[in-house]
Amino acid sequence: MARTAGSHSALTAPRIREAAQELFARHGYAAVSMRQIAAEVGVQVGALYNYTPDKQSLLFDLMTAHLDALLAAQAAEDRPADPMQALEAFARFHIRYHAERPDAVFIAYMELRNLTPDNFATVETLRHRYEDRLSAILSAGQAAGAFRIAEPRIATMAIIAMLTGVNTWFRQSGRLSLSEVEDVYWDMTRRLVTG
Repeated sequence: MARTAGSHSALTAPRIREAAQELFARHGYAAVSMRQIAAEVGVQVGALYNYTPDKQSLLFDLMTAHLDALLAAQAAEDRPADPMQALEAFARFHIRYHAERPDAVFIAYMELRNLTPDNFATVETLRHRYEDRLSAILSAGQAAGAFRIAEPRIATMAIIAMLTGVNTWFRQSGRLSLSEVEDVYWDMTRRLVTG
């Protein structure tokens, strides 16, 4: 299955990332070998090292690419000045964005334990940047008296965990559309902060 003739870097590098992401999401990082990734792409295992130094670097690159894209997409969203509207916009964005990328989301949350300490610290910094955006909304709502929460940081973690959980069960073929799921989850989020 190895393919060496006609191999092109611009095509092969994204295919390696796609194959690694799919295999890590399906089997878990620890269970996937570089040999399996090479077989999925159709290259010799040694050729992978022209694109990535090792499997750890591949995992780290997948995670940071996901988080960088998440931060950029969320920053491009309109952020209403009203805390309740800002919270709704954040909640709906989070559900939609994550529902479109189930493999990347699974890896970003479930494979943290497999990062080296330095890589973990970098990924955690990116995650905190995203979480800080929600914390700022919650703090503004708390200060304005719109939200009844004691600890904005704890509320942030609870809301993100709840919203990300949609990825574990939502299916396009299910009874509810993603838009309807957004409505249900927005109502739960609103109730959580208004007590």
